Amino acid sequence: MLEFTSDQQMIREEAQRFLREKSSSEAIRRVVDAGASHDAELWASISRELGWCAMAISEELGGLGLGAIEVVILMELTGARLACVPFWSTVCLAAPLLQSAGSVAAKAKYLGAIAAGEMAVTVAYADLSVADPAATVAVKAVRTDGGYRLDGKVAQVIDLEVADVVLVPAALEDGTTALFALSRNAGQAVTPLKVLDGTRPTAALELALEVPADSRIDDAGVSADQFRQALAFANLGLAGEQLGAAQGALDATLAYVAERVQFGRTIASFQAIKHRCAELVVDIAETRSLVFGAAMGLGSSDAAESALEIAGARVLASDLQFRAAEEAIQLHGGVGFTWEYDPHLYFKRAQASAALLGAREAHLDSIAASVFGDGGAK
Repeated sequence: MLEFTSDQQMIREEAQRFLREKSSSEAIRRVVDAGASHDAELWASISRELGWCAMAISEELGGLGLGAIEVVILMELTGARLACVPFWSTVCLAAPLLQSAGSVAAKAKYLGAIAAGEMAVTVAYADLSVADPAATVAVKAVRTDGGYRLDGKVAQVIDLEVADVVLVPAALEDGTTALFALSRNAGQAVTPLKVLDGTRPTAALELALEVPADSRIDDAGVSADQFRQALAFANLGLAGEQLGAAQGALDATLAYVAERVQFGRTIASFQAIKHRCAELVVDIAETRSLVFGAAMGLGSSDAAESALEIAGARVLASDLQFRAAEEAIQLHGGVGFTWEYDPHLYFKRAQASAALLGAREAHLDSIAASVFGDGGAK
């Protein structure tokens, strides 16, 4: 049975209270309607005042020295409220890559800034839609007298518009993959994209510039294992967010059916409605156990076993998020697909999230390959 410590429960309760007030449906719509990159006020509170970005960063670097469980708690709650902030990209995508592949100086500089809430960071992986986005590199780096020349295009980068720094994997002439940190004003071209999910902005990145040598922040190239470590945390955080979004969709549905009257009584009293909502409650509890079980095992269990648990969590969370959003639309009836109600926001997030870091089939294939040794072909 999943049980949080008293400190974890306090973090959960306080975060729920805060997000209920600051990331309401009205607040989300203000950001989406304005076409803004994020909710600046909410991000300032989360990153600077509350210190959420410092959760999993070591105390030596200015963080709180907590772990994956605390981060997943916050990912679940930000997902439930569809918070328009670069929390996943900074804390789950970029920070773990800095931790696994960054030099000592880079960790002190960038992880310290993230922990202090001074910096939003993202990663320009070549293709975020595949299970191993680091397998290909879209940017080439050539050594120059003063540093490096970077050339290439990355079609989609999450939260690029709001990021203060973007981490760019780039292939050197000898085949080594290096990691570069580019500030917002380094000279790169950023083109905002029109995407399905307006709560999570995406932009294209084009590089044709020279950067100083200290822009390179790895020690001697980034290995496949270092990328895998970072992406495991990114997948875990995304599974937590998907779990939260499913809970958020269910909460919106329960609130609606409790007040919608049909045939002289609320539709929440209809047995068919009760069964559909109860099934979601059970599925959410099952997925929550798997997601937090994977969080508990990250870093403490065998790496291969942990990877399987996270892959399983992504499969269940992706399926659950889509089903919860679908049920929200159905149980809202005729207004379920209208702009004025929230189910479409959850449905769009479900569609967009399912395409990040590999579709469910890719994660199922990795589980089958590990279990059967042949991808389950026999």
